[in-house]
Amino acid sequence: MPTISSSKPYRVGRSRTGLGLFATKPIKKGTKIIRYFGPILDSKKKEEDEIENKYLFELNNRWTIDGSIRENIARYINHACRPNAESDVRPRKRKVFIRAIKNIEPGEEINYDYGTDYFKAYLKPIGCKCDACEKKRKKKRAEARAERLRLKEKAERKAKRKSEKLAREKAKAKVKKAGANGIGKLNGKHLNGHSVTKVPGTVAPSKRAPARTLQA
Repeated sequence: MPTISSSKPYRVGRSRTGLGLFATKPIKKGTKIIRYFGPILDSKKKEEDEIENKYLFELNNRWTIDGSIRENIARYINHACRPNAESDVRPRKRKVFIRAIKNIEPGEEINYDYGTDYFKAYLKPIGCKCDACEKKRKKKRAEARAERLRLKEKAERKAKRKSEKLAREKAKAKVKKAGANGIGKLNGKHLNGHSVTKVPGTVAPSKRAPARTLQA
């Protein structure tokens, strides 16, 4: 990591995307934090126009800053969709400064919006990892988990209702069958357990005791 004077309100440190620039002192809104600098490339010169790296900062259609040099500490500032700083571009002077647009507290990462072209070329293909986008992804993942859980619980409730309905139907069928069998037994047996055949127009014999014969 590059050496930075202790008087500077920032330091290079580990970030979610690799290295980043972090505040070491309170930085007030509107403060010019650091200059983004490097060799000035002329797009009219073929050899300079063909230079390609992710640290190129376009000033206008002709002039571009090649910020890939190690001395350019500002190159460590990462992109954010909801940044706390912005680029203050001065094409005529061929200079760019990074300025705070919010109060930045010690330990907070300094970031600014790289712009639409850079976002589409470098960040969109791999997915932006700034705090705002990470929160969106976490929210979507949480919503997806909640939806999966809701559908699972719905399926379980449906399966339970179906199972309970089937159990009720089986119970009703069992009761109905038992009732039918009971009627058949009553029609074919007396209470004493002896089977009889019921013939229309006849009366079943009774089991009354025979009458006693009186002797003289």
